[in-house]
Amino acid sequence: MLLKRFSRTQRLSHLFLMLTFLIQAGTGFGRLFITTDFGRSLSLLFGGYETAIVIHFWVGVLMIAGFGVHAIYMLSKIDWKHPLESILGPDSLVPNLNDAKHLLQRIRWTIGKSSSPKLDRWAYWEKFDYFAVFWGMPLLAITGLMLKFPLLTTIVLPGWAINIAALFHRAEAILAVSYIFIVHFFIGPLRPSCFPMHEAMFSGSVHLDEALKEKPAWVERLKKEGRLERSMAKPPARWFRALYFIFGYTALGFGLYILINGIYYSRYIRLH
Repeated sequence: MLLKRFSRTQRLSHLFLMLTFLIQAGTGFGRLFITTDFGRSLSLLFGGYETAIVIHFWVGVLMIAGFGVHAIYMLSKIDWKHPLESILGPDSLVPNLNDAKHLLQRIRWTIGKSSSPKLDRWAYWEKFDYFAVFWGMPLLAITGLMLKFPLLTTIVLPGWAINIAALFHRAEAILAVSYIFIVHFFIGPLRPSCFPMHEAMFSGSVHLDEALKEKPAWVERLKKEGRLERSMAKPPARWFRALYFIFGYTALGFGLYILINGIYYSRYIRLH
């Protein structure tokens, strides 16, 4: 039995972010490591150094637009008659006091001093994963636009602000790539309990047994509210499942390629 976890809109949003992030990582690291064989290979993959720069800028603009659309979508999901309950409720991605309690309980469970926390729809690490985008993307967007338009930037800011923007843009890009390709990959496709792939963000559903094990409070709440039966989902078609497995492992391989080579050639990075 399958339990619906993500809507089609949420899955399309994730796919959009996934594709644009991989393109930005490839074009950005191609430029950052252009003095190495790794950097030149990445740039050639996107049509050469100059073309990769153009792609990096316009995909960045697309990401900014997508970020704005997503923010509007999230605001539209708030119940404005009961905003506080809606924003801090169990179906919200906004961290609350329960997340702090779950984190502390998980730490105690790790050392054998407590039982495992009974998680609801969103675990505390999933919320952190989600909001990592919200503080990282505006920083990358603002610094990226400053670097793209230095003359306009220096009309209102001193010249040294360009150097600061370059430092922040590169440092945040390296942090984002490292986080996504290490932490996020382990939370998702490389987590032992999800192997060979965490299919939920592609299929939109999880097995009920998996949900009972990882998110028991969520299943209990759906039962209590009489929504469990309505939340059941049909299995994805075989052709679709094969398609997203191929796509998912291609993206995974590309990400690990960037990560491993980025670490190997890290001595060539100059942040100043």
